[in-house]
Amino acid sequence: MDKEEEKTASEQKDHVPPENERSSTEECLPEAKETEKETKHVIKNILWTTAKNFTVERGQQQIEELISTWDIHESWLHHSEFLEEEELKDSKRYHYRACWGLPTRRKPIPRATANVYFVIVISKLKPDTAPVEVFYRLESSRLIRRPEQCQFREKWLQDIIENKIVCTERLASR
Repeated sequence: MDKEEEKTASEQKDHVPPENERSSTEECLPEAKETEKETKHVIKNILWTTAKNFTVERGQQQIEELISTWDIHESWLHHSEFLEEEELKDSKRYHYRACWGLPTRRKPIPRATANVYFVIVISKLKPDTAPVEVFYRLESSRLIRRPEQCQFREKWLQDIIENKIVCTERLASR
């Protein structure tokens, strides 16, 4: 293949058809449009308090308010608590924990629990009228999430609890 043929082959491979020549997903797969609608998640968030109006109690109330927007089955129970205040050079951080369990009639004390850790950050550089920033992470993960960017999933709690139970059973069988 000479250079002229290679150039033509490369242009054909990289060719993106104009908008009017492209076929849409709906034309090729009409059922894909409906499935796409069903799988889209709406990220629910709350209106966070301002730095000026923040208190430890208000932070815990707002975390409870956020948790109430999560799509989690009613059989899950949790309690939340304030852990500590951390003073940094450019911010103050307030740490909270929500401990989740799935009690049943046969086992009212869950075999394992899952923790979600929250951090509310008040910037010393932003005006007092700015809303606080909120982050959370799961106990088994280092990934830090923001409520406005990621919808919480019940499956994350299930995975933590299942992993803890498997680990406990392996240790008990030794």
